[in-house]
Amino acid sequence: MPDWSTHLLQLLALPEFGLSTVFVVAFVSATLLPLGSEPAVFGLIKLNPELFWPAILVATAGNTLGGGVSWFMGLGTHKVVDKARGSATELRALHWLERFGPKACLLAWLPVVGDPLCAVAGWMKFPFWPCLAYMAIGKFARYLTMTAALLWFFPGALNT
Repeated sequence: MPDWSTHLLQLLALPEFGLSTVFVVAFVSATLLPLGSEPAVFGLIKLNPELFWPAILVATAGNTLGGGVSWFMGLGTHKVVDKARGSATELRALHWLERFGPKACLLAWLPVVGDPLCAVAGWMKFPFWPCLAYMAIGKFARYLTMTAALLWFFPGALNT
């Protein structure tokens, strides 16, 4: 690994930069880019156990705001595309989303479908603030569950 990248990774692992790094990684991973933020959260907590709750909350905030960006991307897409293509699968998915409305954003934490779900919620012009609130609840539950599970399976993580 090049010297500069090793130095950058060491710098970002410091507690004063760790939370901001978790925020950025969580934010970017909530967009349509394929990136997972759980390893960053777990790594920070492994190195700094006292940052458990701050890391969970910062990751939730970053991931929720990234979901909000996806919502706005969906809204922008709606202005370009007037109708769905009309396939049976798309129509079923749209009907399901219409039935649940913003509450469907509770599932924004799911891999593969969660981030596009935020964009579709914007495309369907669901109210932004309720969608963001449901995204935050789902994403908080994911980070709390995933981090607690990792700490359960790797109990020595808090002792290093």
